[in-house]
Amino acid sequence: MTANPVPRRDTVPVHRRSVEFEAFDDGETIVVVGTLRDTRPWAEDGSAVQTVHDMDLRVTVRVADMTITEASAVMRTFPHVECPAITESFGGLVGLSVTRGYTRAVQSRFGGPRGCTHLEQLARSLGPVVVQAVTSCRARAVALGRQADLLSGSGSPWARDSCHIWAEDGVADQKLAAGWRPGVGPYPAPALVTFRASGSPP
Repeated sequence: MTANPVPRRDTVPVHRRSVEFEAFDDGETIVVVGTLRDTRPWAEDGSAVQTVHDMDLRVTVRVADMTITEASAVMRTFPHVECPAITESFGGLVGLSVTRGYTRAVQSRFGGPRGCTHLEQLARSLGPVVVQAVTSCRARAVALGRQADLLSGSGSPWARDSCHIWAEDGVADQKLAAGWRPGVGPYPAPALVTFRASGSPP
């Protein structure tokens, strides 16, 4: 029995999915536009349908509480003429916080027959994108000398419980207690033992 051959490097993919997000600073809000495209690279010669899906999900998030205040979806390419009928349902993202519990809320509202699997994928992916966008906004402010570090005197860090590093009382909290200032110093941030050994940021 012969094992399945490993695809050569020059093999044309049978399918390609690309997901892209762009986030824009709009003052007290972040505007995020997510785009999903499914294409068939082998059909570039016109022998079959090449683009299967091409759609956007656009949301506005209030930075103060990470809550979605506006949401809309657009389908440009889709397999059934009825597909775009579901886009208005994604206005139901309004009011959701993109922090803890967000993914479950999206799946509950738009999972399976209640939504579109592709727009739901974009919606589920929004949370981490917004966190990174807020981080980038603050990093730009640090780079321009408008604030001292990424926290800028705020209370609980915006990334709280977003990953194992930012778990409550986790590595990031311990680094903060030892003198680390996010956005200042080397990248990536040195190990916790470095801060503890020096008693101050490197």
